[in-house]
Amino acid sequence: MASLLSSLEAVSSVRTLTCPPGAGQVPGTGRAPRIVLASASPRRSQLMQEIGLKFDVIPSEVAEGGIWAERPEELVMRLAHAKAVDVANRLEYGIVIGADTIVVAGNQILGKPVDADDATKMLRVLSGREHQVYSGVAVIDAAGGRSLTDYEVTAVKFRQLSGASIERYVATGEPMDKAGAYAIQGLGSLLVTGICGDYNCVVGLPLCKLAVMLSEFGVHTL
Repeated sequence: MASLLSSLEAVSSVRTLTCPPGAGQVPGTGRAPRIVLASASPRRSQLMQEIGLKFDVIPSEVAEGGIWAERPEELVMRLAHAKAVDVANRLEYGIVIGADTIVVAGNQILGKPVDADDATKMLRVLSGREHQVYSGVAVIDAAGGRSLTDYEVTAVKFRQLSGASIERYVATGEPMDKAGAYAIQGLGSLLVTGICGDYNCVVGLPLCKLAVMLSEFGVHTL
């Protein structure tokens, strides 16, 4: 768990150029562009499948711990952009989607727990209070390098958790690869009393935001 303090440059340095229709098409064919998800997250893959996108998965190799920013929205956008760039640089063409999600409680950023003790500490921090979930999204045309970067934020309220409840939840293993040490789409839903905002942002990929961004690259989900 890290504080929001940082000395790195803001995400304003990230290019946010709009791509014209047809960007990312397979060169010389006019066929629909190849879409690539720069994430190994099964939750993000499932969300993209649910809206009918056909895509390949090429996980980013970006070390998340090496990127920081002063504000949470800057951090998730910089991470999402870095992941998308990492994969786009390996491709000749295609539309690459990068994403990152963090949980913010007070002045603490809660990423993925490193072990069961860390997960327990995170859940104690979230118990009985409201927190914010930030998801950054970056879309890059690998052929031209043009990109869009944006974010979504959702407020989530937890019920008061007993030590025994936290222990049982951590023992399921579900918290171990989730930002904030819980999965709202799984057993973690039993911890949540309500949300304000985009549910899919909490899962890890704000679909409405993504759809609007993809439309700028000539990819229309509706």
